[in-house]
Amino acid sequence: MYVINLRYTGALAEIDDALDAHRLFLERQFAAGVFVMAGPKVPREGGIIVASAIERDRLDTILAEDPFAQQKLAHYEVIEFKAMRLAPGLNLPTPREA
Repeated sequence: MYVINLRYTGALAEIDDALDAHRLFLERQFAAGVFVMAGPKVPREGGIIVASAIERDRLDTILAEDPFAQQKLAHYEVIEFKAMRLAPGLNLPTPREA
């Protein structure tokens, strides 16, 4: 699994202009079972995405499709970890092959 820490590098006005496209990108990755959780940081200086266990190269390719990445509005720090415990009642999706 991965935690992706986005740090905005663009002005908030630029972020807001790209936000609808970014949200569509997120929706596609949730539907594909790649992203498990996402949301803005507080204060609003970026966001966090939790991604399922996929190949790192595939994740990098997916992140490059984010409008924030394409417009150079965010820096991405990717942290891989092994999920060893999960709260009762939570299920992690299995990513579908592209």
